[in-house]
Amino acid sequence: MVDKKIFVAALGVVLALGTFGPNLAQMVQTAEAHGVQAQLQSRFIKIEDESFSRQSMQTGEELTISGKFVSLVERDLRGWVSIFTESTNAGNRWEIQARSPPGNVFDIDGNSVVEYAVTAKALEPGVYHVHTQLNVANVGPGLGPGQTVVVTGEHILKPIPYTNIAYQCIIIGVGYVITFATRPWQVI
Repeated sequence: MVDKKIFVAALGVVLALGTFGPNLAQMVQTAEAHGVQAQLQSRFIKIEDESFSRQSMQTGEELTISGKFVSLVERDLRGWVSIFTESTNAGNRWEIQARSPPGNVFDIDGNSVVEYAVTAKALEPGVYHVHTQLNVANVGPGLGPGQTVVVTGEHILKPIPYTNIAYQCIIIGVGYVITFATRPWQVI
């Protein structure tokens, strides 16, 4: 009796899949979005009034993103502002021209509002989704809502700073020498 019930259930499943299987892809709706991290906004600092100076531009032109950082906590924090971009091409090349507040790292007082602006130059054509990225020390990054920016024109190539590459190779080499000289038992 149990074998007949299993056989009937299996036959029902096969018939259902045969009936709905080919149409299943049409019944399921697709959704598309860009891959923004789950922590779009930090729970420590909120990015408000994010605005963009343009939505389309040529390579070599500048894009300015401005807005406000609103502290949601009482303690003072340190942060640095940059941009986060996603695109259909592999480039994502932008060059930061100016930041306000100036400098790389700035203080954000507890329960305060700090106005910001970041100006960047586009170096490669493409369709970019650009966000303000606020990196908060000991907390992590937070992103603004963002906007799509279309960049057209020719690639702008920047010279490679070979002196920086040589310097980094020397530092890495010194690190290896120190590691091998102080821990010879781990090398073998």
